[in-house]
Amino acid sequence: MTTFDQLVRQVRQQLLGFTLSQESVSELAAPMTAADTSFACDPSTVTSLSRGLVEIDDELILVKGWDGTSGVVNVMGSANGRGYEGTVAASHAAHALVTSAPAYPKARIKEAINQSIVTLYPELVVFAETELTKVAPVLEYGLPADCADVWYVTGQSIGPSKVAQPLPDWRYNPKARTANFPTGKSIQVLSPVTPGQAIKVVYAKTPSTLVNSSDDFTTTGYPERYVDLVVYGTCMRLLPALESARLQQQAVEATERAPLVPPQSASRAMAMYAQLYQQRLQEEREQLYADVPNYAYFQGS
Repeated sequence: MTTFDQLVRQVRQQLLGFTLSQESVSELAAPMTAADTSFACDPSTVTSLSRGLVEIDDELILVKGWDGTSGVVNVMGSANGRGYEGTVAASHAAHALVTSAPAYPKARIKEAINQSIVTLYPELVVFAETELTKVAPVLEYGLPADCADVWYVTGQSIGPSKVAQPLPDWRYNPKARTANFPTGKSIQVLSPVTPGQAIKVVYAKTPSTLVNSSDDFTTTGYPERYVDLVVYGTCMRLLPALESARLQQQAVEATERAPLVPPQSASRAMAMYAQLYQQRLQEEREQLYADVPNYAYFQGS
C-alpha cells in the first residue's frame, strides 16, 4: 500500500525526473532539536549547501552560513529562520538529508496532494452506510454528520426471502432542524416500509486528508488504484510554480536557458498532466457508477 511519504516521492520523481535534476544535498552529522539555531552537517558535503533556503525532512530553514572545517551551519535570523514559509520547526535525526534550495519542498507537495484528494469530490465519492429501523408514524430519520449526499436507499422485505428492495421515494435534507436531528442532516423515507423492518441508507461523504508520513493512502477512503490520479492532479497543481520562477530570472540567465528550456515548457507539461488526470478521472467515474449504481431517486413532490 502507498503511504503519504511514498506519494510525495512519486510526485517528486514525476516533476524532477530520476536523474536529470539532482539537488545539492548534505546530511546531518548529529541530531538537532526544534529550538537549535545551528546544526552540524557532514564536513565533506557541507560545501554543497548555499546561503538561503534548505530543507530537512518537512521543515524549511534559512541558512546564514557554514564552517567548512567543522561543518556547523548557522541559521539566519536565529529562531526566526526555523520553520520558514509556514513549515514547523521540528527535531531531526542524525543522517537526515539537508537539501539546498529544493525545487519542490515536501511541505508544498503534501499540501498539493491533499488539495488534489479533496477536490476529487464530488466527481469521486467515499461511500459509507447507516441502517435505520422503520417506525410506524415516522417519515424522517437522522443521518450521520459525515453524510454529504445520499446515494441510494433500500428496505428489508418481510419474510424469509431476505430481499432488500430499492426505495425510490426519498428526500435528503442537509439542513434539517438540529432540535430534531443533532447532526443537521436527515432523510425522509416516503416509500412504504413495514414497521420494524430495516432501512439501509448508502451515502456519500468527502475523503479524509493525509497527515502523517506513514498514513496509508486508503485512509482517505479512496481505493489504492486512485494513487496515480492523485499524482497527476498534484503535478498539475505544482508545475505552474516553475513558470512563475522563470519570470524571476536575470536577463543573462534567461537568455542562456532559453534554448534548453523554452518559454511555457511548464505550461505544456501541466497541460499533459491535466489530460492524463481527466482521462483517469473519467475512467474512475465510470467504474464508480458500475460498482455502486445509484438506482434510487426521489420521486416526491
